[in-house]
Amino acid sequence: MNRNTGMNAGQIIGTMNGQQVIGLDIAKHVFQLHTVNMATGEIINVQIKRAKVAEHFASLAPCLIAIEACGGAHHWARSLSKLGHTVRLLNAKIVRAFVSGNKTDATDARGIWLAVQQPGVKFVGTKTTMQQATLTLHRQRELLMKMRIMQTNALRSLLYEFGATFAKGKRALFKEIEATLEGLADTLPQMVRDSLHEQVARIKSIEVDMQAIETRLQLQLKQDPQMQRIAQIPGVGLLTATAAIATMGEASAFKSGREFCAWLGLVPKQTGSGGKVKLLGISKRGDGYLRCLLIHGARSVIAHAKEPGPWLQGIKARRPSNVVFVAQAAKMARTIWAITAKAQDYDKGFKSIRPQAA
Repeated sequence: MNRNTGMNAGQIIGTMNGQQVIGLDIAKHVFQLHTVNMATGEIINVQIKRAKVAEHFASLAPCLIAIEACGGAHHWARSLSKLGHTVRLLNAKIVRAFVSGNKTDATDARGIWLAVQQPGVKFVGTKTTMQQATLTLHRQRELLMKMRIMQTNALRSLLYEFGATFAKGKRALFKEIEATLEGLADTLPQMVRDSLHEQVARIKSIEVDMQAIETRLQLQLKQDPQMQRIAQIPGVGLLTATAAIATMGEASAFKSGREFCAWLGLVPKQTGSGGKVKLLGISKRGDGYLRCLLIHGARSVIAHAKEPGPWLQGIKARRPSNVVFVAQAAKMARTIWAITAKAQDYDKGFKSIRPQAA
């Protein structure tokens, strides 16, 4: 039986480890709440207006609230945690397996409620306000970089129609663009040359904006001890150090560096049947932006390594170059987790020792 009215503050609902369990499907205006009264077996599925969410949960005893990790989820996780509740964020793929029938807010909330109570389920670490702010800067820079590439490619293609070609690279383009436009003065109308000059200025303005964002990230790096520690790792620069800590959220959300590496999609995808397991390419799960930064950093390490260690030399002798890059990126990811989880500085000569079985 569904109920469309609010719940009383002292109502007994489904419990997990002594806490009430609530599945909350968040949205822009109307939130959907699902739980079960374990005393009566009554299914409680109610809608709550966004403005009433904080007030509603403030009246409840501390409970376990499950939310799908989507837009705004970290904000609500922080807000509800301040009210004394335990909040768990779930990956959308985990929740999807428990959504049956037509996809509605009610079935989504029920699927969240079911998923959080499964044994061994993996949770998403809640990000702090500063971590989300750092990722905001990265997203802005990434968008500006895409705009710059599009504007630059468009400029090259437009001038190619009039016989003008440029060498590869941004520097070569800006070095030759003014002379090229002057050389086309007899071919291009004045209004077209003015428009192209404006496009060049627009590209340069985007470059200035990107540098301003990198300056802000540099200040963040100087203020965060965790970012400073992992910045000591070869191949980890300003962008990777700030993005890794902000994307990771809480290092305690991962049991090991291998689990963090798998979360980033830097491990082989597996398929199998009949007891036979076949390894494919990397799974490419998780955050593609951070994975891309790590692989670029790995390329830099391998290209500029003056004294490559025996591990790197051995894998380069056995595997293709792209496999080597990914392996080095995975090693960097495991090192990032270890340094962050243990709050230790980077030690080039450190050797991890697996604990012996009892």
